[in-house]
Amino acid sequence: MFAVSPAPAGVSALEDLAAQARALLEGERDATANAANVASLIFNTLPDLNWAGFYWMKGGELVLGPFQGKPACVRIGLGKGVCGTAAEQRRTVVVPDVHAFPGHIACDSASNSEVVVPVMRGGRVIGVLDVDSPKLARFGEAEARAFEEIARIFVESSDLG
Repeated sequence: MFAVSPAPAGVSALEDLAAQARALLEGERDATANAANVASLIFNTLPDLNWAGFYWMKGGELVLGPFQGKPACVRIGLGKGVCGTAAEQRRTVVVPDVHAFPGHIACDSASNSEVVVPVMRGGRVIGVLDVDSPKLARFGEAEARAFEEIARIFVESSDLG
């Protein structure tokens, strides 16, 4: 059984997160199971989060996938909100204050900052990894890079249709 453990001395929680994700997904190829475990790992490892999960591209829009946190918006159009913007622009979007982001979609009014990473396979966006916090400016470059690495690990470890 896999257990979330604190980072070893001298290793930040973000650095350790990728190693934990790799170990957690080792030997499992089911994309739903892997996405659920990645969302849980992020949500239960990092402080000051209120949502972590995935949205998948289906029929030209993002549709809610496995997550941890309060119930969320089910469908998000491309270019809409932080998730839709990250998917449409095919780039990570870090938002220190979601209330200042034009067109922000408030699924949880407690969210104040957000980072969204496009999940890419074969050069196309298959979804996004979305992480929210009740703290303003909770995410920066370090979190963006760590979540991008976790998205890569997820894609490498999962059978995706």
